[in-house]
Amino acid sequence: MTPEEQELIMGLVFVPGVGRTRTLDEVLAHFGESDGGALALRLLRDAMERQDADDVAMALILHAAAGASVEEFMEPLTELFPADWHRDHEDIVRMLARLRSPKTVPTLALATHWVPEYLDWDENRALAVKAIWALGAIPGPEVRDVLEGLRDDGNGIIRENALNQLARRGEL
Repeated sequence: MTPEEQELIMGLVFVPGVGRTRTLDEVLAHFGESDGGALALRLLRDAMERQDADDVAMALILHAAAGASVEEFMEPLTELFPADWHRDHEDIVRMLARLRSPKTVPTLALATHWVPEYLDWDENRALAVKAIWALGAIPGPEVRDVLEGLRDDGNGIIRENALNQLARRGEL
């Protein structure tokens, strides 16, 4: 994606006091597309193939602006999550959480343990907490097993959130 195309997509982001500087229709017209979700998915796959972190972020911005369904993004997002060359792990967990799908459990379970280097400073373990809450919303014994496994985690924040989710699910 060119810098101009990135700037065009960034115009879809709401900035307080400014608003959006571009419309979805303008972005779609530029790319010769009529479906924002399809364009976002195409751009995401292309960014993944090229391992371009900035273009991953642009594809996710476009996805949100288009109000696209997350279902068709599940496979590429679960593939993208463990890659260490991008910085969108929290956004990926947030998107997967919306699905509440058992298919996302392995990725969300990984997110409770793995800390990307750029998030190493975060003592509050926001990525893990988001993943634990996402897991808590998915029914089934596989999730219970993951949450049970976190009950004895060495990190108190992870332990506390896992216990909270188990209690909320009535599984304590």
